[in-house]
Amino acid sequence: MEPERRNAIFAEIDAWARSPENGLPFELFAFLSRLMPLVNVDLLIRDERLGTLLTWRHDETYGPGWHVPGGIIRFKESAAARIRETARRELDAEVEFDPEPIRIHEAIDSRRRERGHFVSLLYRCRLTGPPAERLRCALPNPKAGAWAWHRECPANLIPEQESYRELI
Repeated sequence: MEPERRNAIFAEIDAWARSPENGLPFELFAFLSRLMPLVNVDLLIRDERLGTLLTWRHDETYGPGWHVPGGIIRFKESAAARIRETARRELDAEVEFDPEPIRIHEAIDSRRRERGHFVSLLYRCRLTGPPAERLRCALPNPKAGAWAWHRECPANLIPEQESYRELI
C-alpha cells in the first residue's frame, strides 16, 4: 500500500476514534480486538456472610451466565480507575481494593475472531456501601446487568472465567 494512502486511512481512523480514553466506537473496538490482546480488570468482591458478588451477562460474545464484574482498560487509563468505573457502572457502588492483582489470567479463544484474547487482572475488592438495589437479580430469570450474592460458584459461570471457580 502506498504510504500516502496508508497515512490517509490512519488519519481517518484516528478522527473516527475521537478520544480513545473515553472508549472507542464499537466497530473500531471489535476490529482492534482482532489484532491485539485486550487487558481488563476483574473485581472479586467477597463477603464472609453473603458469598461472592457476581453479575449476570447475556450478550453475543459470551451468551448467558454469571461472571465476576469486569471492564476493559481504556487508553491512558489506570487499572485503579477502571476498577472504580466498573464498580460504578456494573453495581452503582464504590469499592476499595488491594493495590496488586491476586491473579493474572490469559484467555485465548481460537474459535473467536473478535475479542478472542484477553489478559485479565483479578483484584480483591470490598464494597464501601451496598450495590444498587434496582440492579438486584430477580430469580429465576436474571436480566443482563443484574447482581446476586453466591455462596457457591454457580454452574453457569461464563466459560472465560472458569479459572476463578475455586475463588468464588
